Amino acid sequence: MNNIIAVTMGDPAGIGPEIIIKSLAEGELTGSPVVVVGCAQTLRRILALGVTPQAELRIIERVDQAQFAPGVINVIDEPLADPAGLVPGKVQAQAGDLACRCVKRATALAMSGEVKAIATAPLNKEALHLAGHNFPGHTELLAQLTNSKDYAMVLYTDKLKVIHVSTHVALRKFLDTLSEARVKTVIRVADDFLRRVGFASPRIAVAGVNPHAGENGLFGDEEIKFVAPAVTAMQAQGLNVTGPCPPDTVFMQCHEGMYDMVVAMYHDQGHIPLKLLGFYDGVNITAGLPFIRTSADHGTAFDIAWTGKAKSESMAVSIQLAMQITRD
Repeated sequence: MNNIIAVTMGDPAGIGPEIIIKSLAEGELTGSPVVVVGCAQTLRRILALGVTPQAELRIIERVDQAQFAPGVINVIDEPLADPAGLVPGKVQAQAGDLACRCVKRATALAMSGEVKAIATAPLNKEALHLAGHNFPGHTELLAQLTNSKDYAMVLYTDKLKVIHVSTHVALRKFLDTLSEARVKTVIRVADDFLRRVGFASPRIAVAGVNPHAGENGLFGDEEIKFVAPAVTAMQAQGLNVTGPCPPDTVFMQCHEGMYDMVVAMYHDQGHIPLKLLGFYDGVNITAGLPFIRTSADHGTAFDIAWTGKAKSESMAVSIQLAMQITRD
């Protein structure tokens, strides 16, 4: 059975190439069924700096040419327009374009069944836009590439799992576009995702929008208008869902085992507790796609790119989780 994972390079001027090498050159993942989609010349440049463990790069044109062995990294080369002109730690159009092309290539491999899942290194949104690819991030790009309508961003650690009603939009826009239908969709996506990764009877908590979940309309009525009706409707469909819950306590309750996942209303509501409790080992997952997609849950870290200082735990965990989910 095919259990190969494709790993995309992300922005080559950031820490993506470095943490990919660190994840695959040694340790538990060395020799694993992984193919990297990215610029081979960039990987060679970083290996030459001596800031990562050394590895043999095996350049392949197709997934079925990969040979998995310790210390070997299989690479499907997606070259930069000007590899020698790439400047580490700088926003560049060619870097944003490469990041987008890597995601497109890996998505095609997943959709054709050549790989089982993809794990993505971080891209830079400014570089992506500079290259003419006007997506807020990976989630929206992958949704368009797969024609997925009901999808959501999941942040995943062992003890805390969060799914988002909205992500890369202004807070005002979120408030203006919040709807019962969207909350219901995300609750359903959460339940489907948790079952897919092994939870037989998922317990889902839905955070409120306002302080104290609105306090019965005292601090806002979004809970009354949208959140509570969505929770009631999904309970009627047999889902084990609770809410609206006060946002200042529900994430800790989930972390301590009361729930399996929290539905967060907007980007920072979910990201802040997750990154506080699992910054180095958190994984970003797009739920609702035809295949599993995981990602390191941090940015491109241009300030330390290509210096050897980047921590690879989140990248490694994202690859391991993709392998675990698709194996189960």
